[in-house]
Amino acid sequence: MGRAIDLALGPPFTSPNPRVGAVVVRGGRVISEAAHEGAGTAHAEARALEGVDARGATLYVSLEPCMHTGRTPPCAPAIVAAGVTRVVGAMEDPDERTRGKGFDYLEGCDVEVTTGVLHDAAARINARWSHQRRTGRPFVTLKLALSIDGRMAAPDGSARWITGPAARARVHSRRGEADAVMVGAGTVVADDPGLTVRDAGAIRQPATVVVDGRGRISAGARLFGNDQVVVATTAVTPQGTLDDWDDVGAEVIVLPPSPGGVDLGALLDALGGKATARHDFVEVYCEGGAALATSLLADDLVDRLEIFFGPVALGAGGPALGPLGIGSLPSARRWRLVDLERIDDDALAVYEKDQPERTSECSPES
Repeated sequence: MGRAIDLALGPPFTSPNPRVGAVVVRGGRVISEAAHEGAGTAHAEARALEGVDARGATLYVSLEPCMHTGRTPPCAPAIVAAGVTRVVGAMEDPDERTRGKGFDYLEGCDVEVTTGVLHDAAARINARWSHQRRTGRPFVTLKLALSIDGRMAAPDGSARWITGPAARARVHSRRGEADAVMVGAGTVVADDPGLTVRDAGAIRQPATVVVDGRGRISAGARLFGNDQVVVATTAVTPQGTLDDWDDVGAEVIVLPPSPGGVDLGALLDALGGKATARHDFVEVYCEGGAALATSLLADDLVDRLEIFFGPVALGAGGPALGPLGIGSLPSARRWRLVDLERIDDDALAVYEKDQPERTSECSPES
């Protein structure tokens, strides 16, 4: 099973599908192994079984074999057809509509099934995908770049650069791991960012999501040159601005208003597939600024915090966050510190929270 999990980690990007590895063993010898490469390609089990005599073999797989037909056929019937007599699985499918069905099918066909082997290791590599399957919303990572005294900018508004080149390169790497990068209108107006992965070897560019409840950003902003741009707004935005965004190829989502501007919960429903099948984002990487970061935290919509601290003290200037509606310390959420790393003279602190048990109506992975 350890080898199956290692295989699953090989392909650089499988979203919106999970990372899965499979190993076929017969007579104590590995006869085939494979990983899932991404949506629309054969699943790991099918690839591992292709072209080999698997009669009487044991299949080790890091995720429950599927029973649905998407872009590819279901895996569980293919395993039975190949003559596999035993399946060892690390974890069940987290989607409650499909959970257990693959293993049940195999047992109904007299295939011996063992589950839970190296479960925690398998769950870690698909934690964000599992969150999206359970909730119908993408996993939200909020990135903050702060001075050592918690400021986002100097008193004159300057923020370039609080952190050094190595930390900024890490941010570009993280952008490339996410399905979408999200910013607020204030960041676009102030900085006109491109929000691309500045790496010549980048395999893909993430989608760009802009939250602009009042139509503040110009259709001439640099980010509208990106391949996929989604603008989340409200009915307050003038029709002329909506038309301008449409003319430059952006997808405009008009959402209910909220005290902070846009109903961010409704936006995440749309991006994660709960509200529409148009998007199936597994992770959204939010780069602020302060207003959007505050709204996400106040609405308890952040799953992971990545806080970069630069080696400067500003004393005054832009605070990292606005009011969160917290009246006393006991009412504040406690985050789990999961990583602390030195990056040259900068520091990266990573915090996560326990995931909610919220059900979904999104479609299973393809």
